[in-house]
Order: sequence, then structure tokens, then C-alpha cells
Amino acid sequence: MPPVGDQASYAIAAPVVTTVAVVGTDATFPVARVFCVGRNYAEHAIEMGHDPDREPPFFFMKPANAVVPTGSRLPFPTQTQDLHHEVELVVALGEGGRDIDVDKALNHVFGYAVGLDMTRRDMQAVAKKLGRPWDMAKGFDQSAPTSPIRPAADIGHPAEGAIWLRTNGEIRQQGDLGQQIWKVPETISYLSTLVELRPGDCIMTGTPKGVSGVQPGDRLEGHIDGVGDLTVEYLG
Repeated sequence: MPPVGDQASYAIAAPVVTTVAVVGTDATFPVARVFCVGRNYAEHAIEMGHDPDREPPFFFMKPANAVVPTGSRLPFPTQTQDLHHEVELVVALGEGGRDIDVDKALNHVFGYAVGLDMTRRDMQAVAKKLGRPWDMAKGFDQSAPTSPIRPAADIGHPAEGAIWLRTNGEIRQQGDLGQQIWKVPETISYLSTLVELRPGDCIMTGTPKGVSGVQPGDRLEGHIDGVGDLTVEYLG
């Protein structure tokens, strides 16, 4: 039998690895899994009708191939009349682990990016009402646009700084990383008690207030101070 990893050993063609560009190098970052933290900014929790008290974080996932690069021109998603944007800090892990101590969590971070957690809000609302999973509301094709990753070795670990999103030049979301309920080290540590984290895992860390609808033809611009910029356009 051919060695593991040899293409000839697979029954079908192996899936293509999703990668993200890394600022300052020709190397790319291979995406393993994408974890998303729900309601991690108090004002966003309130606007979604929830108590912003510091309850334990909860997570949902997107498939790795939901990640698409900045500059993408995307088809408008099917099966929704209420697509929403959520701009987020993305944490890209260079090391994995289980039961990671909070004070050591940042040692596992390779770098940071700007991401969009695109959401079929109408589908999510129906799922919530019926007590069903959110998977198809959050994990659909091309639902995680992501900017190039800036290595932590270059920018450190941003804990404060403006985060905003514009639609067609108009500010829709605006906040500061310092408003996160669960900070990045705490999020990594807690998640590592639920699953063993792997190199290549990405964590989308929640969104500030101001989520709103996206229409065909809209151009979205996301920004995080010191991390980068992201632009995508939805085809009309």
C-alpha cells in the first residue's frame, strides 16, 4: 500500500487545502478549521436581544473552504432574503493543544486577520425558533471572507483598536477590540477544553454592534487597526 499522504492511496482526489496569504512572505497559511465565538461584544448581544452578562462563550463552526480572500466578487447567497455582515478579528493558530492555560494561550497564535462572518439571518431566525442547528445559516459557501494574515511576530497581540465595517462607503459597524467580553487568551483557553486545537485552526472572535443587511451589488469594507483591511463585493 502506498504511504499515507500519497495521492495514489486515496479513493478519490484529495480535497484542496484552503490557504490564506501571509503579509510579508510568499508563504500561505493552511486553514484547518474555523471556530466562531457568538455574541462576544455586549452591545451586539443587546441588539440581538440577549443579556450581555459574561456567560461562558459558545461556539459554532464554518467549513475551512468557506474562507475566501479579500477582493473577492461573490455571488449573492441562495435561500436568503436577509444576508447580514459581521466584521471580526480572526485569530490564526500556529500551534495546537488541549487545556491551554490562559497565560500561555498567546504563545499558540501565529497571527491575526480581518474576517467577515456572513450570516443568512432569516434562516438563522427560523432555526432558533425551531430549536435547530445554525449550520446552514452560518457555514454556507464563501461565508468567511478573510484578509491576509499579519504574523504576531510583526504586530504583537492586538487587544485594543478600532474595528469597523462600511457598506458602499457608509459606516455600519464600529467598535473597539477592547470591548470584547472574552479576550483572545481566554477564548483560546476555553475552546481548548472543548476540543484539542490544531495548527491551522482559525477563531473568529465576535462582532461589534451594527450588523445589518447586505444587498446584491453592495461593496463591504472591513478594517481593524494594526491588523488590516478586507474588501468584498456581492454581484448584482
